[in-house]
Amino acid sequence: MSKPVVVGAVLYDPKVSVIWDIIRDFFEQNGCPMDVVFYTNYEMQVEALVKGHVDIAWNSPLAWLDSQRLSNDGCRAIAMRDTDRDRVSHLVVKAEGPVKTVADLKGKTVALGAKDSPQATLIPLGLLKRHGLEPGRDFAEKRFDVLVGKHGDHIGGERDALACLEKGEAAACAMLDLNWQAWQKDGTADPRKYRVLATTDPFDHCVFTVKKDFPADAEKKWLKALFSMSYDNPKHRQMMDMEGLKAWKEGRTSGFGPLSEATKSLKYWDGK
Repeated sequence: MSKPVVVGAVLYDPKVSVIWDIIRDFFEQNGCPMDVVFYTNYEMQVEALVKGHVDIAWNSPLAWLDSQRLSNDGCRAIAMRDTDRDRVSHLVVKAEGPVKTVADLKGKTVALGAKDSPQATLIPLGLLKRHGLEPGRDFAEKRFDVLVGKHGDHIGGERDALACLEKGEAAACAMLDLNWQAWQKDGTADPRKYRVLATTDPFDHCVFTVKKDFPADAEKKWLKALFSMSYDNPKHRQMMDMEGLKAWKEGRTSGFGPLSEATKSLKYWDGK
């Protein structure tokens, strides 16, 4: 029996263990033994990947940058969800409120997600800086540090930021486009009451990451099993719906520019 490929994943929600039980069983059935190690935060997972304790890490975008940072660009992105590509975040305001342009946020408060959330904090702050608004100088941040260490892989901080806007405690809030769409549909963000003030450049989200020395034959076998999952198969669909995708795609790194720029301009890695 071949040695299992060890994958690292962060438990940002109880459903994560269910998702990976399904994936692991599928890989076993397809002759590609795999095991999963769960982490409570991405920093521990990145360290495990760099030190060789796991073969593949299911990384957030920030964890991808951290993996490259700590490995001296020694990692590769091998796969991602179709929904990980070309995402954007929105700055949302009240439709009938006084904020009409980004410049109008000067002197006001912006509600954000957790401090390590690419979608609800870092990339939106990068957008504001490009508009000439400096955090702490030109506007106040009201952060909702929900599940710090999990890099915003949940909706808690974004939902709290929206509630802050609703209560009038902030002039704008930040959220991922997928959440904006979902919340418009379910009434959480009534489209008659809220509107998009500004939108970030497109960026990519989670990515399966390996070190550059990961064996090519093992990678090829693992990806063959991953890409054979089909949304048309009811057994696969259950997991894919839970994980928010309809197809697995090849990994790419072209979509991490906005986050890389934001972390540099915000000096996010200083002291880490």
